[in-house]
Parts: sequence; C-alpha cells; structure tokens
Amino acid sequence: MDRTRLDDRDIAILATLSREGRIAKTELAARVNLSPTPCWERMKRLEKAGLIRGYRAEIDLEALGPHVQVFVTVELESHKAESFQLFERTVGRMDAVTGCWAIGGGYDYLMQMVTTDVATFQELMDGLLESRAGVRRYYSYIVTKPIKADPPAMGLLRGD
Repeated sequence: MDRTRLDDRDIAILATLSREGRIAKTELAARVNLSPTPCWERMKRLEKAGLIRGYRAEIDLEALGPHVQVFVTVELESHKAESFQLFERTVGRMDAVTGCWAIGGGYDYLMQMVTTDVATFQELMDGLLESRAGVRRYYSYIVTKPIKADPPAMGLLRGD
C-alpha cells in the first residue's frame, strides 16, 4: 500500500490497534467514527497491505515470575555479508532474544533479551561467543526499571 493513500481514519485505526489489539470491532468503529462494516473493510485492507502484521497481548513479566531483561550491543569480528547473515540466523534461533536490530554507529546490532536471571543470560552469551556467530565483543545493559514502552505515535510517522 502506498503510504500516501492512508487517510486520517486509517491512521486512527492503526493507532488504536497498536495500543489495544483486542478492542471489539464495534468499539474500534465507534472510536474512529465509522460504522462497523467500513471499519472492518479498512482493517482487512490494512492487514492485506502488510501494515498490520499481527495482534499480541502485552504480558506482565513481573506477574509471571523472576526475570531479567537485558539490552546488548554487539560488534562482529568481520563485516562481510556472510558474517552478518550467520549472526542473524544464529540469533533468530535463540528464544531468549526478543528483539534484535542492525544499527549504525559503533556497534553492529542491538539485542533485547529476557531470561530468568543474570546467570542464565551469561550462559547464553557465553554460548553465543563460543559459537561460530562471529561476535567480537558485546556490552550488556540490565534493565533495572521499565519507564516507558509504548507503540510509536502514528501521526509522528506521517510527519503530522
């Protein structure tokens, strides 16, 4: 879908769904000032266009039990295409990695990991270092307190 073809109601649908994925279709329609059928049709069009990739629940990890969330910057030994591909395939198979981004600047990747404790995190990182994934060095940052984790404001992405 061409970005310019999104109107204010499409943006309102995306914004509402990014905050409340389980909202009832009739409630969503009311919030974006549409009747249910046109709202549903717009949702289906947005899904088909790939703008809505899925619906998820936000889980309270504290309620599940002890855990540690860690952000990790990673620098690879080699900057050949196959080195990046190998690292990305390796990380893609690690369940503890909940997010991984290729980044510009001094490091090659930023990873987000969730494990039961720091010892488990360190075991995973030791395994990653011992693997042939090509990690030269990494720096870890343990989350001590979550402050904010909201979806992006849709208007900001359009330049509003």
